[in-house]
Amino acid sequence: MNVTTPANGSADRRAATLVMACLGAFVAYLPVTTVAVSLPAIQSALGATTAQLSWVQDAFVLPMAAFILTAGVVGDVHGRKKVFQAGLLFSAAGAALALCAQSVQVLWIGQALAGLGAATLLPTTLALISHAVPDHRERGKFIGLWATSLMAALAVGPIVAGVILDHFAWRWIYLLAIPVSLLATVFAARLLTDSRAPYERRLDWPGQITATVAVTALVYGVIEGGADSFTAPKVLTALALAVVAGVAFVLAERRSDSPMLDLALFRSPAFTATTLVAMIAFLALIGFFFLLSLYFGMVQQLDTLQAGWRMLVVTACAILVGAPVGRLMHRVSARVLITGGLVVVSASLFSLTGAGADTSFVSLAWRLAPLGLGMGAVMTPMTATAVASVPHHLAGMAAAGNNAFRQLGGALGPAVLGALLTTRALDSFPAHLADAGMTGAAGQRIATAADQGGLGAVAGLDLGVDTGRVMGALGEAFLDGLRLCLTVAGSLTLLAAVVAVVLLRRPRSVGAGHTQVAASGGVAGAASVKVVEV
Repeated sequence: MNVTTPANGSADRRAATLVMACLGAFVAYLPVTTVAVSLPAIQSALGATTAQLSWVQDAFVLPMAAFILTAGVVGDVHGRKKVFQAGLLFSAAGAALALCAQSVQVLWIGQALAGLGAATLLPTTLALISHAVPDHRERGKFIGLWATSLMAALAVGPIVAGVILDHFAWRWIYLLAIPVSLLATVFAARLLTDSRAPYERRLDWPGQITATVAVTALVYGVIEGGADSFTAPKVLTALALAVVAGVAFVLAERRSDSPMLDLALFRSPAFTATTLVAMIAFLALIGFFFLLSLYFGMVQQLDTLQAGWRMLVVTACAILVGAPVGRLMHRVSARVLITGGLVVVSASLFSLTGAGADTSFVSLAWRLAPLGLGMGAVMTPMTATAVASVPHHLAGMAAAGNNAFRQLGGALGPAVLGALLTTRALDSFPAHLADAGMTGAAGQRIATAADQGGLGAVAGLDLGVDTGRVMGALGEAFLDGLRLCLTVAGSLTLLAAVVAVVLLRRPRSVGAGHTQVAASGGVAGAASVKVVEV
């Protein structure tokens, strides 16, 4: 197989790879918060229900979770540079379609294309870094900057969306991704050196099909269960299909000569720990951004730019610590960094349960800042440890696997927390209407509208002089759901911290924060792995 030799001696080549990898991560994650803070405007313009809004987010995240592993394999087989450029083009095409969308269904398709682009970019960018920088200590610095660019996209998104929505329609939030993606495609052709896996790999169609079915059915079941009922036939069917497809995926990977995810990787406690932490942490984080945007729009009645500045507190703090943490990785154990960061995130989420409709920006800021600091402390060591915990030739597969579970958590975040929010808020809404004096036929009409169309449907009713009282009751019901979701998210991040404490142990032979796994004999590139030291 033709394999390009890494340009280990070329600082310029490494720098070019880093720039393109960071730009790819930025393009991949730009839609996450850009769309999140625009959800109220999208809901108003397209008349979407809360469940449909969840699908706006998940239409993007689902392809990321379902196709990341395949994208990693395609890059290994056909060249990571080509796949990187294809990911940029998918991102541009998705943004262009979403920009032209006249219905929520077309918006879903545009989001899905952009998500497919992100699925292609994330493992490819990490594989390019791993190829260009084989030394794990230097690679930690590069991955720290990669994670910083990812968080920078999350930070810039709300501000870009806020400025645009102050002057233009919501659809123009997608404009920035188009020229950035196209220009990056052109520069990649000149700056990147192509690379492939140093062993034979093939596309794993049984694994890809079963993984896609499992992820899609699981997220669909959770979203529809929250919008309707978890005992509904379609929901039970979807969840059962997810279980069956998940089992089929495991069986397919165990039998495959060239699996897209070698299950032997999970023999490494470090890889298992970082994968579980990634999934749990992103379930809480992406779900939190979804809820926070609705809180600012529906409860505090803020415009998008005002909401964006408040969300910037989280992402700016994450950026602030991202690069320093990358430099600390060879001095401080990943176990300490990841566990400490998750505990801080959990404390922040629990503190936010005290937020109300009139909570000031300053009062929110001291609760949001630790969330960003904690996530910034987790992101870099989580990714770097997953890559460093396996042999160098399996780094691309490890990065893809870690990203896949991370995005699965990101897909489940809006679905799970959105379902909890909707269920709890709708249960308490009639009582809050009664407390506000809205009883009898008028109160019943409003409660019925919420049950049928979601909480956002209430804002579209002609309430006349009762608008203030009804919106106040709606805000209180939303806060009931939000507090439940924050409690669940905080508990999940604590669980992730426990996983990190138990499974991440300081290695004796490789360097702080890294677990070394050695390759043993394998077939057709599907090398089995065994833990040497944990």
